[in-house]
Amino acid sequence: MPAIERTDTRETIIACSQMLMARKGYTAVGLNEILTAVHVPKGSFYYHFASKDALGEAMLKSYFTDYLADFDVILGREDRTGAQRILDYFESWIESQGSFDCQGKCLAVKLGAEVSDLSEPMRLALKGGIGAITQRIERAIRAGIDDKSVTLDGDPKPTAVALYELWLGASVTAKVNRTTDSMRNALDLTRQILAI
Repeated sequence: MPAIERTDTRETIIACSQMLMARKGYTAVGLNEILTAVHVPKGSFYYHFASKDALGEAMLKSYFTDYLADFDVILGREDRTGAQRILDYFESWIESQGSFDCQGKCLAVKLGAEVSDLSEPMRLALKGGIGAITQRIERAIRAGIDDKSVTLDGDPKPTAVALYELWLGASVTAKVNRTTDSMRNALDLTRQILAI
């Protein structure tokens, strides 16, 4: 089998798993369901992944790579102030998490509590992805302070962590209530915290 086909198979399995798990969760999706959906025999799966947990870890790493690339586009807009970039990011969060159709959903929201006690490699993949997100929020806050579009009395690093945690909680509440009100409240609080 040529290398390109193996890569395509691996990426197809990851993409299908992400779609299914964003909808149903990690434990509710069985390996047979994934393999049936992608028309891949079990032997081919084990060629690419040692276990379902190894697939979960690869899926989370792939998800965060794509997520961070999208975030970097927002943060890279030089025509926007630091404050505008922060607001653009959180408004995109509301847009992506507010549809309630499970597609494009944040896997940190969907899988965080579920898999953190089940799989140490998946927990670490989540931790690494979340850490990279909060680092970017911190950089955006610092850019806003530098261009005077953000006013913050405290340290940007713990503020970035607290903002991410606020939004994570707001996203869970939005899932429960089937409304974006909690995320709109988080946006208002974000504006207050950063004086924007």
